[in-house]
Amino acid sequence: MDRPVIRVLVVDDHPVLRDGVTAILANQTDIEMVGVACDGIEAIEQYRVLHPDVTLMDLQMPRMGGVEAIIGIRETDPAARIIVLTTYAGDAHAVRALKAGASGYLLKSSLRTEMIDAIRNVHGGQRHVHRDVAGKIAQHVVDDALTEREIAVLRLVAVGYANKQVASELGVSEETVKGHLKSIFAKLLVADRTHAVTVAARRGIIEL
Repeated sequence: MDRPVIRVLVVDDHPVLRDGVTAILANQTDIEMVGVACDGIEAIEQYRVLHPDVTLMDLQMPRMGGVEAIIGIRETDPAARIIVLTTYAGDAHAVRALKAGASGYLLKSSLRTEMIDAIRNVHGGQRHVHRDVAGKIAQHVVDDALTEREIAVLRLVAVGYANKQVASELGVSEETVKGHLKSIFAKLLVADRTHAVTVAARRGIIEL
């Protein structure tokens, strides 16, 4: 018995990536690419017109990013099946996308080896998360998450602000900033500001 054809919408602002996905899907008899979008706003518009079975979604795009687009699509259709396709392997990136409603999370480096299985799995109602990313999520699942204020402190530290400048920017005392940094270091298992910024950026907690 023939499988039902899975209709796919591809959302990415890089033509090379879209062409690569098109080439891979062209060899599949049970998967068809029905549309493309270049950013999150187009993704929501195209989803409403095309009603694809599965959407492949980049995270970093102009005008509107992937997480916001996932939320927008899921507001239109709570049953939407969306797979993030990204270069970002950080656990915080993945957790944000999955909490927004994504059913899958793939790295672009695994496009040729995993994408077809991921599309079929997610279409069938399963989750599909790249093993490296799943491992990082599991590694940090019991960690104390940084608070919004701690993340705000870290963002300012990342652009070179000293404690006094951070305090002035956030309207708190310098001692409060020092307390936040101490908590950040403990949660990220680091000993200094530079390492904290590096680890937070790698995990996707902040953007550099």
